[in-house]
Amino acid sequence: MDISDDKPLWQPSRARVADAALSRFMQQVAARHGIGVGDYDALHAWSVSDIESFWSEFWDFAGVIGDKGGRVLLDGDRMPGARWFPDASLNYAENLLRRRDEADALVFWGEDEVKNRLSHAELYRQVAHFAAALRDMGVGQGDRVAAFMPNMPETVVALLATASIGAIFTSASPDFGVQGVLDRFGQTEPRVLVAVDGYHYNGRQVDCLGKLAEIASQLPSLQRVVVVPYVHQQPDITGIAHGRLLSDFVAFFIHETEIPFAQLPFDQPLFIMYSSGTTGVPKCIVHSAGGALLQHQKEHQLHADVGPGDRLFYFTTCGWMMWNWLVSGLATGAAVLLYDGSPFVCDGDVLFDYADAEAMTHFGTSAKFIDHLAKIGRRPIDSHRLDSVRVMMSTGSPLVPEGFAYVYDAIKRDLCLSSISGGTDILSCFVLGCPILPVYAGEIQCKGLGMAVEVFDEDGRPITGEKGELVCTRPFPSMPVGFWNDADGARYRAAYFERFDNIWCHGDFCEETRHGGLIIHGRSDATLNPGGVRIGTAEIYRQVEKLDEVVESLVIGQDWERDVRVVLFVKLRDGLTLDEALVDRIKQTIRANTTPRHVPARVLQVADIPRTKSGKIVELAVRNVVHGRPVKNVEALANPEALAHYADRPELAN
Repeated sequence: MDISDDKPLWQPSRARVADAALSRFMQQVAARHGIGVGDYDALHAWSVSDIESFWSEFWDFAGVIGDKGGRVLLDGDRMPGARWFPDASLNYAENLLRRRDEADALVFWGEDEVKNRLSHAELYRQVAHFAAALRDMGVGQGDRVAAFMPNMPETVVALLATASIGAIFTSASPDFGVQGVLDRFGQTEPRVLVAVDGYHYNGRQVDCLGKLAEIASQLPSLQRVVVVPYVHQQPDITGIAHGRLLSDFVAFFIHETEIPFAQLPFDQPLFIMYSSGTTGVPKCIVHSAGGALLQHQKEHQLHADVGPGDRLFYFTTCGWMMWNWLVSGLATGAAVLLYDGSPFVCDGDVLFDYADAEAMTHFGTSAKFIDHLAKIGRRPIDSHRLDSVRVMMSTGSPLVPEGFAYVYDAIKRDLCLSSISGGTDILSCFVLGCPILPVYAGEIQCKGLGMAVEVFDEDGRPITGEKGELVCTRPFPSMPVGFWNDADGARYRAAYFERFDNIWCHGDFCEETRHGGLIIHGRSDATLNPGGVRIGTAEIYRQVEKLDEVVESLVIGQDWERDVRVVLFVKLRDGLTLDEALVDRIKQTIRANTTPRHVPARVLQVADIPRTKSGKIVELAVRNVVHGRPVKNVEALANPEALAHYADRPELAN
């Protein structure tokens, strides 16, 4: 397939543009504000030049349940310090539970082992029962409820019950080790822990009761552990302090039929999220109910074109912000499709089986999943209908041009492929998809509406067509309320605002294209600097992973003779060994398609690539190992044993 950067891979049809919620929003803006916003660029320009009008207008368009109040933004010239909708009151859960009918609200697949579904009416009932049990315990506004849970309906119920009373929800997935959970929940001190008895992964049943007993015994703040049966019909919870089965926890409240939704300020804390924690104890990032609701609704309705009748899926765990993003899709009236387990069971077809069986309209995944499918030669276009899927989203790492080409060649041709990028820090995206714009290979389609995104050079000047820092120059509703246990805000300011005064510096190395799209070249803190030239790691990954022999790779800069040299680690297909001929091919491929500066000084084979629980490779942790420095929080890694492959390599000592 032609992946020229001059020719779009996909163009929306006129009918599709006309039907998009974004087009209706543009018409509403034009009618109510008397301004011309005839295309996306014009709409975006208005949304960041008049951010108060934009966010107020979108509140109305989305039909947010709540009182908007009279003011939209206070101290809008301050980052941090800006306050959105200071007079508003709302409840996040009330907005997600607006439907009460018998249509699907949640559909769940636990690999090919368990299937379940809840209607909107049944979801409301279960939330009413759980919320009543929490209130009976005395859980109230500002208290923390934690979940050690898979991506399953009971987790969504716990979140919505927590939000309905103004408490704060925080979560980790059950594949976390004991210390990883304690590093997170030990800081946020939950009163209630909702936890699963086990889970399924890659055809295996994994028991969690032993880990859960250990976790519960080391969290002195806990007053109740609610155990959700998943792999056992009747799990033995006698060894779990404060333990009670879910059915027993809600037994006295099953006649509750109404939820008294607490009406709370826009900036009421809703979620505590955690940074990856690979360089120390995770930061605890506090996000507001109003910010999460409004930002997610904007991204769902305007950027992903999700609405009533749609069926939204994202492959995620409860330890990743995409889970929170996915659940917010309920506010659009769509059904949310949940999946727990490996995406590669059923010969790698399970997610495509799911798409066909459940009429999935929005298929969310990762760049690594797409790359893996391409590597193994899988062609769902030949084996599955996928006729309902109209949007595919990818995040977690940059999707390279070859990944775009693969999707259109081997998955589906009439599809809006939206690479998206943002993070836990903002619980959303800075740059993402657009249903009325073309898709170009390797490019994220657009900057988010209401997000004043620019690319800065090292001196803080805006640039186009060059690589630089991704920044946001104006406040936005999903900026964190702050960090937990950071009373003076010093850690929060240090994380995002020290590089450029009063400007959010996100830590992504990127460039803006002539199409108005964005290319992410990797994290700027992992940027390579050989000879003082800044190189994004994604530029090297794209070239290396073209080679059939290479499954994936990881690149770092090693301090060397008062400079930095590029070191590339490659994981090869089973049975292959790195030899001089393959090293030469790797170097030649990089040199031919980039610059001599990109060519690694050393290429080394490793058996595994370390990654976080959400699947992101960890260049900084490997860099620390190579330099003999400690990795401060290996519990954040899905496969910490992989770090051993990088330690004390003689090839890096001479």
